[in-house]
Amino acid sequence: MKTFPMFLTMAGRRVVIVGGGEQAAQKSRLILKTEAEIVVMAPALDEELSALAAAGKLRLDTSPITAAHFADTALVFVASGCPGIDAAIHAIAKDAGATVNVVDQPALCDAITPSIVDRDPVVVAIGTEGTAPVLARQIKTQMEQALEPRLGDLAALAGRLRDAAAARLAPRARRDLWRWVFNAAPREAHARGAEREAASLIKNAIATGEIDAKGAGSVSLVGAGPGSKDLITLRGVQRLQEADVIFYDRLLEPEILELARRDAERVYVGKAPGCHSWPQEKITQTLISAAKRGQRVVRLKCGDPGIFGRGGEEARALKAHDIDVEIVPGVTAACAAAAAIGESLTDRDEVNTLVLTTGHLQDGYVVPEAVMNMRPGTCVALYMAVGAAADIGAQIEALYGVDQIEITAVAHAQRSSQKVVKSCVRQLSDDLESAGITDTAIVFLRWPETKQIEQPVVPAAPKLTMVS
Repeated sequence: MKTFPMFLTMAGRRVVIVGGGEQAAQKSRLILKTEAEIVVMAPALDEELSALAAAGKLRLDTSPITAAHFADTALVFVASGCPGIDAAIHAIAKDAGATVNVVDQPALCDAITPSIVDRDPVVVAIGTEGTAPVLARQIKTQMEQALEPRLGDLAALAGRLRDAAAARLAPRARRDLWRWVFNAAPREAHARGAEREAASLIKNAIATGEIDAKGAGSVSLVGAGPGSKDLITLRGVQRLQEADVIFYDRLLEPEILELARRDAERVYVGKAPGCHSWPQEKITQTLISAAKRGQRVVRLKCGDPGIFGRGGEEARALKAHDIDVEIVPGVTAACAAAAAIGESLTDRDEVNTLVLTTGHLQDGYVVPEAVMNMRPGTCVALYMAVGAAADIGAQIEALYGVDQIEITAVAHAQRSSQKVVKSCVRQLSDDLESAGITDTAIVFLRWPETKQIEQPVVPAAPKLTMVS
């Protein structure tokens, strides 16, 4: 970031606006939303600013401009309308140590005015570092539609009740309370105009400690997709925001953890091929222990928890201990890899059967049965099969020949380290090795309908000799 977003305390502070025309009026409208004192410096004011001055909402100063005018200010806006005068005033304000915004001159701006969605005290500021103000306004429009008009009033009510909640509820119960307030009945009631009902619900929950949220621990098995932070689902992000502790895999980009609540505990439980510093049994037992302590747990997995992610094992173990389990699906690696190379997993008149399988079982690498039984019109997506590449290539050649099957390997799909290898049956293992692909990859075997073979090459059955 070239600019750092921050909310400034404005109550009781002074903002100086230089200029008396429309540009100065625009800045005045913005600052009038705050509790700052506004001083406008200009020889004359337009009608809007004159009316504001007459109403006592801002103060006019017509004295010659000096550095003293800008000392001890929260912000200075320079908007005279003349680039030369603006640059000169900028220099004077900087001599006084002020933070300055010069309208339409980004090079002279210490601070850039964002697009603002105002639900006071909820404020959303959108900035593009001055590069795309139209885009910022488009995002503002979307946010205006997404946030109910009186959401700020609900936030203000919550603010007034925070001390009471802190006095009566333990930290975990308080988190449950506010999660319920902003996700369930109180927010729904407030949004439809039933402010009194919403307030009564919240006050009763604080007084009784009976919150419409489960106090027992729970586990969410969250699919993070291929690892990039922009390919996790909205529900997955919500669970990260609610989590007390997050157990995460090795294949995730570090940025995805930025989506979690800041004070959530993060525990790395990555497993590399042949190096299981965290065996599955230990991971499962740790999830159970954390949930039994009453924690909200997220098990953050690459791809989808239900597709070669061992999510089923973890879910069954947790349910056996009467722990609430939720599975949040994610973008599985095959879908991410196909999208990364701009292809579809199925294709009308070409591929009508999709098989997801793995080349690595508990006992080691194998040639999956789905490879042994391929037919025209099939796409087989192989997970964790790099170690079996040589055997897979040999089996395909023996069964079907070398010209029928299209092979593509995608490693680290949708990430900056992504690698794509187009290969053939005889070269598959060597091509993967040359590309430095050793473990994390999806290998696609695609046999289009258009590539029919008259007689598949099938190994001859062994001859049986009868011994009498």
